[in-house]
Amino acid sequence: MHLLLAPECVPFAIAAVMLAGLTVLEILATMIGFSLSDIIGKPDADGHAGIAGMLSWLNVGGVPTLVLVMLVLGFFAISGFIVQAAADAFWAPLPPLMAAIPAVAATLPLVRATSRAVARFVPRDETYAVEVAEFIGRTGQVVTGPLDQGLPGRVRTKDAHGNWHTLRARAASGEHPIPLGATVLFVDRNADIFTAISAPDELVGGQNGNGGQS
Repeated sequence: MHLLLAPECVPFAIAAVMLAGLTVLEILATMIGFSLSDIIGKPDADGHAGIAGMLSWLNVGGVPTLVLVMLVLGFFAISGFIVQAAADAFWAPLPPLMAAIPAVAATLPLVRATSRAVARFVPRDETYAVEVAEFIGRTGQVVTGPLDQGLPGRVRTKDAHGNWHTLRARAASGEHPIPLGATVLFVDRNADIFTAISAPDELVGGQNGNGGQS
């Protein structure tokens, strides 16, 4: 326990504090109807071949940037404390820079493996092999909201091929706030944010549990 506040562990303690801070901010953001991922966005793995290859190896672009940052901070902090604890048990804690080298070496493969697993469960905002315009006229269920004219919420829907997508959306002008779990109809979009209204009763009744079929 004495290593937690030791000077040799400052980089790892900072990473742990940053992780805790991001976690608290994300919880608070979710409570008011949006996610920090909406602000941070998603990393782009395109670029120079060498850099792009490295980023692709780490699954950059496969999960939201926020998730990737939190994984890096968490594994770096844990690895660093383990390295220093092992060094202290055998001799003495290492200088911070020296301890950071094996911590980074351990963090990279851990982030790669974990991000690939997390990517299976994180809702995707992208519409792979589907034109964004195809979602206009389709229905979905509000999963982050309520939807109003302020910060965008999220709506889960299916494309024409039966694949699930989670899209950012706002309520149309003049529309009352649309609560969580409500079925909405996409009527327009601005960039990657859709405009939605409460789905008419005949569309809600005609879904038969398909969630997104219009």
